[in-house]
This record gives sequence, structure tokens and C-alpha cells, in this order.
Amino acid sequence: MKEAGLLARKLMNVDEAAHYVRLSKNTLYKMVSEKRIPHTKLGGRLMFPIALLDEWIKQNTVLPMLSKTG
Repeated sequence: MKEAGLLARKLMNVDEAAHYVRLSKNTLYKMVSEKRIPHTKLGGRLMFPIALLDEWIKQNTVLPMLSKTG
């Protein structure tokens, strides 16, 4: 039973994931259908692994350009 609790803390449902990535649920569903955001289905439920969402955010982050002085 401890494993189920540990797994639950590593996954988010649609409401939690939408809040976490600051997207509407409709946008999140669209991105899922287009396979543009990491997700999984467990028992027919759409779930989002937190670690993969964090990596997805990191990969989609645009860093500022270094200023060229001189």
C-alpha cells in the first residue's frame, strides 16, 4: 500500500496538472490529443507524471540571450 501512496504523489490528475502548468483544462486536453505534453493513462484515467512535466517545462523554457558588450 505504501507504493500506491508513493506513486500517487508522483502523478497529477488533469485538474492538478492544468493548475501546475498554468493552462486551461481544455488546452491541456488538446495538447494531450496532439501528444505535445507528457501523460499516461492508468485504469482509463489521464495522469501526468510530475517529473516529466518538470522536464517538459525545462525543455520549453526560452533562456535570455547574453548581452554583447564591447
